[in-house]
Amino acid sequence: MRDPLSVLTESFTSFLFGKVETTRSPVRTSTGQAQAVYLPTAAPGLGDSGVIIGREVYSGKGYVYDPFQLYGQQLPAPHWLVLGESGNGKSALEKTYVLRQLRFRDRQVVVLDAQGEDGVGEWNLIAQELGITPIRLDPRAALDDGIRLNPLDPSITTTGQLALLRTIIEVALGHGLDERAGFALKVAHAYVNETIGDRQPVLTDIVDQLRHPKPASAAAMNVDIDDVRAWGLDVALVLDRLVDGDLRGMFDGPTTIGIDLDAPLIVFDLSHIDRNSIAMPILMAIVGVWLEHTWIRPDRKKRIFLVEEAWHIINSPFVAQLFQRLLKFGRRLGLSFVAVVHHLSDVVDGAAAREAAAILKMASTRTIYAQKADEARATGRVLGLPRWAVEIIPTLTPGIAVWDVNGNVQVVKHLVTEAERPLVYTDRAMTESALPESALPEDVRAAEQEAEERAAFIERQQRRLDSSESTVA
Repeated sequence: MRDPLSVLTESFTSFLFGKVETTRSPVRTSTGQAQAVYLPTAAPGLGDSGVIIGREVYSGKGYVYDPFQLYGQQLPAPHWLVLGESGNGKSALEKTYVLRQLRFRDRQVVVLDAQGEDGVGEWNLIAQELGITPIRLDPRAALDDGIRLNPLDPSITTTGQLALLRTIIEVALGHGLDERAGFALKVAHAYVNETIGDRQPVLTDIVDQLRHPKPASAAAMNVDIDDVRAWGLDVALVLDRLVDGDLRGMFDGPTTIGIDLDAPLIVFDLSHIDRNSIAMPILMAIVGVWLEHTWIRPDRKKRIFLVEEAWHIINSPFVAQLFQRLLKFGRRLGLSFVAVVHHLSDVVDGAAAREAAAILKMASTRTIYAQKADEARATGRVLGLPRWAVEIIPTLTPGIAVWDVNGNVQVVKHLVTEAERPLVYTDRAMTESALPESALPEDVRAAEQEAEERAAFIERQQRRLDSSESTVA
């Protein structure tokens, strides 16, 4: 029972100064019980329309992303850059993203598959699952009637053909064409197109014309015929590599009949090409321009162009300029370009720094997997990431990445379904048709267990909140 004097004193004080706050005895509890007092908060997501990627790590909410749904509202451009060291989940993300996009009827995907094992590309299993035969560009197979893509295909405009020929030569030479060599190439190309009408012109025709220019070509510029021949000699030697050198067979004939450009997935298998040779950027340039003129059409389809080992594009000034034009042109026709690169330093410090900066600027979506601390800081400076995101990049575990969608930065755990696993983890799938849960790689099991534990935590938290609300009521 309270002291009467204390009651009287409190009443008098309340009368003079107003009611004072009462003192309550402390309550002992645990963080597990007290967490219901603090309601969960999370940054706004990207909406619920599009392709499910996984879960936001801090909130546990589902993370949905689709550049076509976000374009014009939250995204100024639909292009996407994926960064990260090997073994952290880039490949799994690419494959599940494509598989989930293809569930929409108005989607079409082209993949430049530059990696592989066991003699086939990394996307071979997915292509087989969808009943699609990859377009395998292989110099050895090309000699035995393999796949050919013709840089002089009539479906490519005359201007596009000449631009492609120049790019091939400049990539191989490592510098731009001077005016005289450019003139010799232009004259040879014009003559071949004017005189050959009963078949597709091919690179052999250009090489022959460069070696043996017609007198009319010299007369047009009032120069000696021997000068024109000398101007085109280096050009002829470069193109001869595609005709009679280590790249012969793939581009020195008419385009192979039967390439299905209406298939939902088109895979160019480049796994038989040395990734460190000059052949790779040349191949990517030819494929890119050929697709620009034969694949991208104003038919209201949403198209995705995914390029692995994309540093071959961004690190070459001449190839980068071609793809920069493709990105600008394709944006009006519903094209999303996805570039997969291991390290940003591979491109921003290279010979094509200016072109690389322009392409990176057009990529409004950036996904960054684990990198070393110094690489993460450099990436953060170039991409303008917030400090907290830069600090956690080196700590990310496989399957978890920082997503920056035009300034909306989240940490996302990518989730792979049971049906997708055999197609996604290709190093296992190529040797075994199915694997039990215990056979999954340790990092994959750990990442999935983490996601399950987080989901269970959120469910327990929600039950406590519900219980707290009912108690208050």
